[in-house]
Amino acid sequence: MSSCPTGTSTAPARTRHEHLRKVRRIATCALTAALVAVGAGCRTQTASPPPNALATPSVAPGINAEYLKPDLNVSQWVERFEREGREIYDHRHRIVLESGVRKGMTVADVGAGSGLFTLLFAEAVGRRGTVYAVDIVPAFLTHIEAEALGRNLDNVRPVLASERSASLPERSVDLVFICDTYHHFEYPAETLASLHAALRPRGRLVLVEFHREEGRSSDWIMRHVRAGQAVFEAEITRAGFRKIRETPFLRENYFVVFEKERR
Repeated sequence: MSSCPTGTSTAPARTRHEHLRKVRRIATCALTAALVAVGAGCRTQTASPPPNALATPSVAPGINAEYLKPDLNVSQWVERFEREGREIYDHRHRIVLESGVRKGMTVADVGAGSGLFTLLFAEAVGRRGTVYAVDIVPAFLTHIEAEALGRNLDNVRPVLASERSASLPERSVDLVFICDTYHHFEYPAETLASLHAALRPRGRLVLVEFHREEGRSSDWIMRHVRAGQAVFEAEITRAGFRKIRETPFLRENYFVVFEKERR
């Protein structure tokens, strides 16, 4: 564990600009940690990893390397993620609706990226709610924080995750949202364990992920996404979740809702 500042702005800063500077310090610290390959980096309050966690091999080595480059151009990723014709972007409002987000809820947008859904959720939960923007990429968190401040959304909290943990406090969220990001989990068992712990009783996990099927999916998906829906659902079920609903309104992706079970 490094001596970097914590990644969640759970205590309000003296001013919003001071808070933004704090997030930028977090991002700088985390990027340095990534470059020297310090395992967990800068993390928020979270339980220690299981004793055998460090022995667990990555299921997708190097899949996040491109995002951790020091010269990452956030604007290019915003253009890629938030464009007409991308299925997730075109159906963003339906996705938020199907996720069941309500006023006053606490939502974790895991793998928040450009913040597309973070900001939509922040509007949906209202001022009494909270949205944690969770990502391993410091530059994305800085971008999301700046966008939230520009839109007067005071309920967005950046969380710098590690590759093994979402770095969220236990029983802190009502809903975990993972959109086209699960295949980037290098250590799914550990990350899912941290998400299970972070959810409140009967909390829900929403998974939006690419179909990976021979003859149906693109060559890029077949190369990039390590497994199909059945494998991912089995991993989530083993982590202590129960599938309660699948809503087939997407073509390239599937939309599945799980509920946390007692363990």
